[in-house]
Amino acid sequence: MSSPILKLGLPAGSLQQATGELFAKAGFKINFPSRSYYPTIDDPEIQCTLLRAQEMARYVENGALDCGLTGHDWVLETGASVVEVAELLYSKISRKPVRWVLAVPNDSTIQSVKDLQGKRIATEVVNMTRNYLAKHGVEAHVEFSWGATEVKPPRLADAIVDVTETGSSLKANNLRVIAELLQSTTRFIANKAAYSDPWRKQKIDDIVLLLQGAMAAEGKVGLMMNVQRKDLEAVLKLLPALQTPTISSLSDPAWVDVNTILEETIVRNIVPKLKAAGARGLVEYPLNKVID
Repeated sequence: MSSPILKLGLPAGSLQQATGELFAKAGFKINFPSRSYYPTIDDPEIQCTLLRAQEMARYVENGALDCGLTGHDWVLETGASVVEVAELLYSKISRKPVRWVLAVPNDSTIQSVKDLQGKRIATEVVNMTRNYLAKHGVEAHVEFSWGATEVKPPRLADAIVDVTETGSSLKANNLRVIAELLQSTTRFIANKAAYSDPWRKQKIDDIVLLLQGAMAAEGKVGLMMNVQRKDLEAVLKLLPALQTPTISSLSDPAWVDVNTILEETIVRNIVPKLKAAGARGLVEYPLNKVID
């Protein structure tokens, strides 16, 4: 009898590299062959398919995939009925949510959504935009944009709804934001039937746990040191630990080993202070995952 397989969708395009790096930190090696939509992974129980994030939710909903990673924005845009198992706060540039914004040319007379009555709006998220306009009692012509949306005003559209992380592209195209429709983050989603299957649910939950552990470890390092018991209180006061530091006895009863987790950015400042307080044999080491 063949072993069960989890059909996992990975996002192509802007999120592909960031997703591959996150899985690598979580302990999975994914290879993205050139011109292939079927990446390989070093887990025989997982079968990967590379898809645009925009399409992911509907393929997960209809069962072609058991699970996948996509933005919350695309779940809303497609109206797909899926399980949002976990939020994974990462994107192609930063660890911040992306923003869907309504923008117009700097010299436009449009100042608010109310001024868009009867205007033309270009966007990739037609449904989201129409729903937003309806909430504000505005009727406008919303047309699908195949890309390069930010270059369409003012000749091809009066306004756009586009996604941004830094706002640099909007500024470069002389656009200003007049409203924010949504902040979105990446989600690990699952097909409802697949997530009700015990084996698939456990497999999905295990993957999510490792991905979240890898994200929690970003920007953090481990630090261990030897401390005389008489100096222990002074050393502990200097440690802004993620949790209570681990303190272990050594062969010499006058000394203990202290092990803790710190933000990498503060290590260079705290190590000299720890040494001055009596810590010895300080060792900094990288972390792949932090799991509570």
